[in-house]
Amino acid sequence: MAKYLAQIIVMGAQVVGRAFARAVRQEYVASQAAAQARGQSSQQSAAASSITGMSLQEAQQILNMSTLSPEEVQKNYDHLFKVNDKSVGGSFYLQSKVVRAKERLEEELYIQSEHQEKQKTPET
Repeated sequence: MAKYLAQIIVMGAQVVGRAFARAVRQEYVASQAAAQARGQSSQQSAAASSITGMSLQEAQQILNMSTLSPEEVQKNYDHLFKVNDKSVGGSFYLQSKVVRAKERLEEELYIQSEHQEKQKTPET
């Protein structure tokens, strides 16, 4: 009886191991495809994050934005810049974070517009 139980356990482990290996391969293939899809715009965005010292997500959180639009960026920037003005009891540090967030979001908008223009023009 113990022999059959051991065989069942070994066969079950083999089946689970094969399924896990297949799932890992599929995930690897999917991640490679996603990385290729992100392509150039992702590299530019990562470069902008390293240059400005602020990630896109952090900049969106600072300016309280879920989607990017130039008008919304400017509107939120103006409000937060005035609220954090030192003359009205605000913080210069927070005001500088707001400025950096605006710069990062404007850079991302520029990258997105460049990427869209490249997609519109056919490559020769």
